[in-house]
Amino acid sequence: MSKIDGSVVFVTGANRGIGRAFVEEFLAAGASKVYAGARNTDSLSDLVEYGAGKVVPVEVDVTKPDTIEAASTAGKDVTILINNAGVAGFQALVSASDGNSARGEMETNFFGTLNMVRSFAPALASNGGGAIANISSIAAYVNFPALGSYSASKAAVHSLTQGIRSELAKQGTLVVGVYPGPVDTDLAADVPMDKVSPNEVAKNVLNAIEDGTEDVFPDPVSIEMREALLADPKAVERQAGEMMPA
Repeated sequence: MSKIDGSVVFVTGANRGIGRAFVEEFLAAGASKVYAGARNTDSLSDLVEYGAGKVVPVEVDVTKPDTIEAASTAGKDVTILINNAGVAGFQALVSASDGNSARGEMETNFFGTLNMVRSFAPALASNGGGAIANISSIAAYVNFPALGSYSASKAAVHSLTQGIRSELAKQGTLVVGVYPGPVDTDLAADVPMDKVSPNEVAKNVLNAIEDGTEDVFPDPVSIEMREALLADPKAVERQAGEMMPA
């Protein structure tokens, strides 16, 4: 468990969507400082103003290790790390029109998360353990062919989360895996499914961090799909397989 009130938080991909919602919800819950990470800090100006002195903009591109190193040097007081930055190419695996989409998703979603954890784990240990939340997806549990390589990258994030949870247990770091369904963000604008608000996702993750919950299914779609997977995983696989790319 890790307390939100008085915490110091680092959020990647903080300029919009779920990342922005995390900054807002941490401030509302009493965080003393939130480092808002984005590739372009100009995109954070309104969020910095909103934070009234509690939001610190940080330039970080999770595909560039030098920016991660600089961010972790600046954020030595961090107690909670939110690995939110991610990309989706909306490509199939075999018939992808963009052969580089899968590589880009793995670089951002998997390697970016891994490198952030490696860089910030020492600070978390020094500050009492703290918590890490990795934003994966319900697609980590079942591959949607319309998001084939994205699903594979989020499955890798799920496995990474399990691995670092065991590895960082000795330093007292809570590791939370987050598996949302469709979220009402620009990324999912064309997804024809019911969507949860990004702030609702963030609130549920904050509750999990407070309670020490390791796996979070933060919306009705992810909860329903998780229950279906437990009951009949092959049926869910077949259903997901019907959602072929256009």
